[in-house]
Amino acid sequence: MLFGRRKKNPIRINNKDVAEWRYTTCGYCSVGCSIEVGLDRSGEPVTTRGVADADVNRGKLCIKGLTEAEIFKAVGRGTEPLVRRDRFAVWQPSPWDEALDFVGNEIQRIQAEHGRDSVAVISTGQLMTEEFYTLGKLVRGVIGTNNYDGNTTLCMASAVSGYKRSFGSDGPPGCYDDFEHTDCVLALGSNLPEQHPIIYWRLKEALEKRRFPVVVVDPRVTMFAQFADIHLPITPGTDLVLLNSLAHVIIDEGLHDRAYIDAHTEGFDALETLLAEYEPTRAAPICGIDEDTIRTVARLYGGADAAMSLWTMGINQSTHGSDGVCAINNLNLLTANIGKPGGTSLSITGQCNAMGTREWSSCSGLPGYRQLENESHRREVADFWNVDADFFPAKRGLFQTDIFPAIETGQIKGLWIIATNPMTSMPNSPRIRKTLEKLELCVVQDSFVDVETTQFAHAYLPGAVWAEKEGCFTNTERRVNLTRQVREPIGDSKPDHWIFTELAKRWPGAERLDWPKTTAGIFDEMKVLSKGPGRNLDISGMTHDSIEQNRGIQWPMREGDTSGSPRLYADGHFAFPSGRAKLLALPYVENNERPSGEFPFWLNSGRVVEHFHTRTKTGKVGNCNKFSPTPYMEMNADAADELGIGQMDYVRLVSRRGDAVVLVQRTQRVPYDMVFIPFHFHECVNRLTLGLLDPHSRQPAFKQCAVRVEPVSQDDAARFNHERRAF
Repeated sequence: MLFGRRKKNPIRINNKDVAEWRYTTCGYCSVGCSIEVGLDRSGEPVTTRGVADADVNRGKLCIKGLTEAEIFKAVGRGTEPLVRRDRFAVWQPSPWDEALDFVGNEIQRIQAEHGRDSVAVISTGQLMTEEFYTLGKLVRGVIGTNNYDGNTTLCMASAVSGYKRSFGSDGPPGCYDDFEHTDCVLALGSNLPEQHPIIYWRLKEALEKRRFPVVVVDPRVTMFAQFADIHLPITPGTDLVLLNSLAHVIIDEGLHDRAYIDAHTEGFDALETLLAEYEPTRAAPICGIDEDTIRTVARLYGGADAAMSLWTMGINQSTHGSDGVCAINNLNLLTANIGKPGGTSLSITGQCNAMGTREWSSCSGLPGYRQLENESHRREVADFWNVDADFFPAKRGLFQTDIFPAIETGQIKGLWIIATNPMTSMPNSPRIRKTLEKLELCVVQDSFVDVETTQFAHAYLPGAVWAEKEGCFTNTERRVNLTRQVREPIGDSKPDHWIFTELAKRWPGAERLDWPKTTAGIFDEMKVLSKGPGRNLDISGMTHDSIEQNRGIQWPMREGDTSGSPRLYADGHFAFPSGRAKLLALPYVENNERPSGEFPFWLNSGRVVEHFHTRTKTGKVGNCNKFSPTPYMEMNADAADELGIGQMDYVRLVSRRGDAVVLVQRTQRVPYDMVFIPFHFHECVNRLTLGLLDPHSRQPAFKQCAVRVEPVSQDDAARFNHERRAF
């Protein structure tokens, strides 16, 4: 007898005819998965696979990593420099020398006419660390503008600010191995299964060995919320209220560790006084979580032998983002859950090398977490680079989110944009378009010539993509990992460090800074600069080869150490001069845009697993793009019924700033007064967002604004989107 399955064709996996495998690190999110790229007999990349003996991913990859080889030959790759003196003119292909002469001359002309800070540079979280370091040397030591920042301001600035305010230094103190030791996980504004699937798998693996409670705080019933033991559907923007109330219960019920607090922190009395205002009966009406649930979660967290908190953009992208991070740190300090196995305050970063830009790009300071405000730091780097210390500014300049308003007011005349796409990623994109039109010089450096921001550029510089070059990334747990070059850059595109080094030659005297020709040489220079008494960010014990052999090494790893350090602050000593962490009293101030009669819905946004950021790469990969090829939104089915909106109907979303047309997915995953849109589509969510800024981190509040929903016909939707594409 033949069973049905035997009659069917068996599943076949195409033979990619791999002749050689080369080691790299994934170039998408911050998890830091070790990947091998398979090359065919002609040397072309044809596939990828996870590295089994790498501790981060242990052979696993998500859909983006599994399809990453396809980006090498994706449509839209830039293959030659392009120049035009008028952004309405036709692009003219240009040899590299001529293109770099044009860029260098124009930057120097604008600075001569309007001052050094009249040119701004905006970088990314996706270059190699050695490239970040080289760019920082060029901007800080040669060009001299103080208006220099990275697009990590849009995703991780609140985490950076919160770590500095609480612990005295940036740097996530924990690691993925903490899942193996924790007794409670509190996840805030994080949807791990779609944002960081391999970290989610690490958590699931730990839960298979032993049970511990997982609490997810999110206004939407995400995949993570469905998996959690407790889901807290919080009112958007009120995380600080909930966190203060949890801390209130922990102290009120004696669940705090007074010995640790007395030995290693300061500010307890002021915090305790403030928290008296956040008794759960007062907090519940504001944050939308009932008082009994607040007490239950506080007891779980405070009563655990080891507890860890983790978060992503749901905390960071808020007007209270930095305060929210500090409030999370407060919970961990109150319960002595810093620096021990299973106890950590872990920000989960967005981009593959957002940590690298925080560490080495000199955006917010100087290399290795040095501060521009510290005279000895300025002199130390100046001596090392062979420049005058007075050339460095005494404080950091504008954040990315402040650079664009400075273009509007005429303070900034030239902008160099590197591997980021503000026409899609910045809030209130109609305003950003008008802003970019004001520039005398706009330079776009990117692997893809068709990024939306290029339409405003006077020069386009094609950078090599991912494993067409060699260098390091640092992941969420401070693990430095290596990407080997697996193929030559496409066409006449170049590695970004080559572009930075060659551009430096357009400034007289730049040669005195020394510019290593290889990324290994750059890394050796960084190692020397990483040394110093009391420096956590010490990589002097690493080499490119040892990093590959170990499948990544966590810093600090000092010269002479046999391994990296999985956790920071294990000795209870923090980076402030006092050696103590700060417990901060953080009052909640209501300043969000909230739903109203005219705009009755909250607008929420986030990732989907198949896409990355502005879809510059995943939008070109068929096996990623096919799952979400067009903008859509989730809408509560009951709310949709009231407006007569059916499944897959088109609607027009309207905010006080703009409008967008999307398809509707009816669901109960969002509450009655909320809609959710994946943020990856340039024609959609950031046409609507408000972009109020956190006062400490200057990060936009992408997650909280108000919209209304209007049904539209399919013909009107098609007409609208055609106009938007032309726009």
